[in-house]
Amino acid sequence: MKSFWCERAWLPDGVASRVLVRADRGRIVSVSTVDTIPLGCERLYGMVFPGFANAHSHAFHRGLRGRTHGDGGTFWTWRDRMYELASSLTPDSYLRLARAVYAEMAVAGVTAVGEFHYLHDGGNEMGEALRQAALDAGIRITLLDACYLAGGIGQPVSGVQERFSDGTGEKWAARVSDLREDDNTKIGAAIHSVRAVPRETLSLVAGAFPDRPLHVHLSEQPAENEACLEAYGLTPTQLLAEAGALSPRLTAVHATHLSTSDIHLLGSHGVGACFCPTTEADLADGIGPARELNDAGSPLSLGSDQHAVVDPLLEARGLEHGERLRTGQRGRFAPAELVAALTNHAALGWDAGRIEVGAPADLVAVRLDSARTAGCADEQVVLVATAADVSIVVSGGRVVARNGVHETLGDVGRLLTEAL
Repeated sequence: MKSFWCERAWLPDGVASRVLVRADRGRIVSVSTVDTIPLGCERLYGMVFPGFANAHSHAFHRGLRGRTHGDGGTFWTWRDRMYELASSLTPDSYLRLARAVYAEMAVAGVTAVGEFHYLHDGGNEMGEALRQAALDAGIRITLLDACYLAGGIGQPVSGVQERFSDGTGEKWAARVSDLREDDNTKIGAAIHSVRAVPRETLSLVAGAFPDRPLHVHLSEQPAENEACLEAYGLTPTQLLAEAGALSPRLTAVHATHLSTSDIHLLGSHGVGACFCPTTEADLADGIGPARELNDAGSPLSLGSDQHAVVDPLLEARGLEHGERLRTGQRGRFAPAELVAALTNHAALGWDAGRIEVGAPADLVAVRLDSARTAGCADEQVVLVATAADVSIVVSGGRVVARNGVHETLGDVGRLLTEAL
C-alpha cells in the first residue's frame, strides 16, 4: 500500500484540498480528505491532476526538432526531412531514441502515450523497441500500428516508404495480430491516411481489430482533401464513412480542414478528435474546428505528434488559444474541458484519467508557487502552467519523475543528446 497526500487535487467533482490517495498494486483504493498528514506518505504540493495522456506520438520525429526551420518550406518539404530520418533508424537506435522521448514525456506528466507507428520494416522489431522504451520510461503505451500501403492516392510506395509498407492489408493485419498486449501495453490499429491506404483496403483495416482503438490522420492538409475529392468525389471523412470506419473507437488526428457535413458525420458517430496544437502551428497546418467537433459529439484528446514541444499543458492551452485566434472569442473551452482533453486516456483504450477509486494511481503535481503560476486561481492552473512546473509524476503508484529528472533514467537532456 502506498499513500499520497495532495495539497490540492483535481477530482471528478471539483478541486479539493488536503486529499489523501491510497494505492495498492498500482490502482487507487481510497480517496479522502484529511486534517493531518499521515506519516510515511508522499507529499504532493500544488495542484495534483490525473496523469496526462499523449494521444498522438511519432517518437522518431523528435530527431527533427530544431532542424527544419532554416529554409521555411512547407509540410511536404518537412516530410522529406522526416523520410531522411526514418531511413537511418534501426531497432537498437530507435529503442534509445524512443526511451529518451518517453522519458521526456514522463517528466512532463504523461503517463500514457499513443504511438502512431508506421516504421515497420515488414516485422515487429521496431514495435517491440517502442514497447520496451515505454516500459523503461515508466509510462503505458498503446501501440497504434498503422497500415501504410501507398505513396499517395494511386501512387505506389517508393524509397523509404517501403519501410512503412506491408504490401497488402492482409499482410498488415497478420503482422499486427502477432503483437501481444500486457499490463503496460495495448495494441491498436491505425489507417495512416486516405493517401496511404487505398479505397478498396479501408474497410479491411477498419474492421480488422473491432475491439481495439483505431486512429487515422484526417484532413491535415488541404492538398489531401483536394486529391481525395478528385480521385473519389468524396472528402476523406466521407470516404471513411463509406468504409464503415466511423465509430466511437475511431480517433481522427488533426481534423483540421473539415466541411460542416464532415463535422456532423464525425460527431454523430462519436468519433474522437485528437488535436496537436504545437505541431499544427509548427507545420503551418491551420487551426481545426475543435469547438464545433466537440459540440457535435466528438470527444477531444491531445497529442504532441512530432514533438516540436513536449508539454501537455501547452497543448491544452493551445487548444483554447487556437479557438481564440480562429474566432476572436475568449473562453471557447472552460478549464475543466481542457483538463478533460488533457487526461483523455479512453482514446487509447485505457480506463484512466481520473483520481477516484479503481483508476490507475497516476498523479501529476503542478507547482502553484512558480513565476508562472503564483497567484492563479485553482481552476485556471491549466491556462498558466507549463511542464516546467511539474514537480512530481506518479505512474501506476510509482514515482517516475521529480523536478524534471527521471527517477531511473536520470537527466533527460543527456538521454536525448546521446540518442540523437
